[in-house]
Amino acid sequence: MELSRRKLIQIGAAVAAPVIVPSSVFGQNAPSNRIAVGAIGAGRISRSHDMKEIHRHDDAQIVAVCDVDTKRLGAGMQLVDSRYAAKSGKDYSGTRGYTDFHELLADKGIDAVLISTPDHQHAPMAIHAVRAGKHVYLQKPASLTIAEGRKMADAVERSGKVLQIGSQQRGSEPWPQFRRAVELVRNGRIGRIKHVEVGLPGDPSGPEAPVMPIPRNLDYDAWLGTTPEVYYTETRVHPQDSFENRPGWLRMEQFGAGMITGWGSHHVDVAHWGMDMEHSGPVEVWGKAEFPASGLWDVHGPFETHARYANGMTMTISGALPNGIKFIGDKGWVFVTRSGPVTSSDPAGPQIDPLQASDPKILTSVIGPSEVQIPKTPEQHRNWLDAIRTGVPVSAPAEIGHRACSTCLVHHIAMKTGRRLKWDPEAERFLGDDAANAMLSRPQRARYAV
Repeated sequence: MELSRRKLIQIGAAVAAPVIVPSSVFGQNAPSNRIAVGAIGAGRISRSHDMKEIHRHDDAQIVAVCDVDTKRLGAGMQLVDSRYAAKSGKDYSGTRGYTDFHELLADKGIDAVLISTPDHQHAPMAIHAVRAGKHVYLQKPASLTIAEGRKMADAVERSGKVLQIGSQQRGSEPWPQFRRAVELVRNGRIGRIKHVEVGLPGDPSGPEAPVMPIPRNLDYDAWLGTTPEVYYTETRVHPQDSFENRPGWLRMEQFGAGMITGWGSHHVDVAHWGMDMEHSGPVEVWGKAEFPASGLWDVHGPFETHARYANGMTMTISGALPNGIKFIGDKGWVFVTRSGPVTSSDPAGPQIDPLQASDPKILTSVIGPSEVQIPKTPEQHRNWLDAIRTGVPVSAPAEIGHRACSTCLVHHIAMKTGRRLKWDPEAERFLGDDAANAMLSRPQRARYAV
């Protein structure tokens, strides 16, 4: 339901007192020329990245926030109000609040939504959003399962709405080195690509966690969504008094696959971009992983998986490799990684040269007008707003985001089965392996099923 600030104060959420909303807050873009955005999810990534990026642009306005935790909802509304007040130098208190994302989607005053929720909510919410006629910026990974991802990509295609997957490594901002790496390898500067190495960070295991009372500010059933009912403990969900710490759901297979999709969706997307395999996937996968023997957190630990593609290229993904993507050709190699933290998920620590090559001359090579041109696109949220406004392509559309995520999930299934698996990327089915195919989807609770 939509909540007033008075009600939020009664249930313990800190919000600003209401004041008159000045029409001058948004300058020349007020009021009808702005894209009205609703933010679904008001946690760590939403606050530090998604809503923050929208606030940079005067042709869009966050008009509503939704969260099933009213404490986070109130803090999110206050954050939005304070940012617009700071931008205008005047008081602002115009942000609406919802606890049910369906009601936000029913708001005809909203054109587009940010979905910055736990992974298991991504595909279902995106499907509901495009069916409701909203454009979508969807945090990665695209889906919890391959079946959900396919439903999401198909729903977007049918809707005609703009969906951008949060694969920030595609934009010229903040990390232009990824596009440059792709440009070099697609134009043969390392010869024919033979192999790609993808290095990912890791996740720790965790202790057992006791049953705790459900906080009265949290609609825990809605938070669980499509996934099974399990007892509440704060370590499973998100911290009640912090936005900085990584939430426990990131380390639980009920809600995601761990780093193989969390970071893998980013790096495999770039790998596919460079391999010119963005609309496909491998034909064979195999590998192994360690999984915790006890404790609440149960996503994979150390792992190494391998894949073969129909064109003969191979890929290795491992937590033991340097964080980034290494394209290895028959005439050299190019390695690319991030430079400096942009989101709260980016690892801290010593920085390395974000773009390296077997021969430094590769990096200064000039791409000629008759060669493969990789389009330059702005930062992803800006690109998304431009696509809504003018129809330019988004850099990471639903199908490409789904293909990156589904490849990661195929690797995850190889980890779980420990077998060499044959994969049909067109049919999105394993060949001759019913047990593996059973892992392409999960049962959904009827109330939340899509």
